[in-house]
Amino acid sequence: MITRIVTQPLKDEDGDEATALTSVYSLFGLTREIIKKYGRGCGEFTKIAIVVLNQIVRPFTAEWHKKSLGGAFDREDDCKAFREKLKEIQEDLKNYTKMLADMAAVEDLTELEKIK
Repeated sequence: MITRIVTQPLKDEDGDEATALTSVYSLFGLTREIIKKYGRGCGEFTKIAIVVLNQIVRPFTAEWHKKSLGGAFDREDDCKAFREKLKEIQEDLKNYTKMLADMAAVEDLTELEKIK
């Protein structure tokens, strides 16, 4: 997740809202693959992931998928609103990423400083 838009900044002058939405939506497939691959070996991950997907990701993707079908990403105000909402869920998903890092006993890389 630390390489995806779900935890990385999306500058106003960069990226594309539709692509960002697709990246957020891809968390469903990635999570399903992990659960299928590891089964009972990832019970704690599954408990957390299902809550995050259903309470954070799904409402966001459902709202913006419908809006995108209605041409929202062709309107500057809607694009701005999308990016603001994305920033909100990014904070929640960064916390989730930190939880996963703790669970896996690995270093949390969500807040790395930009190399200058």
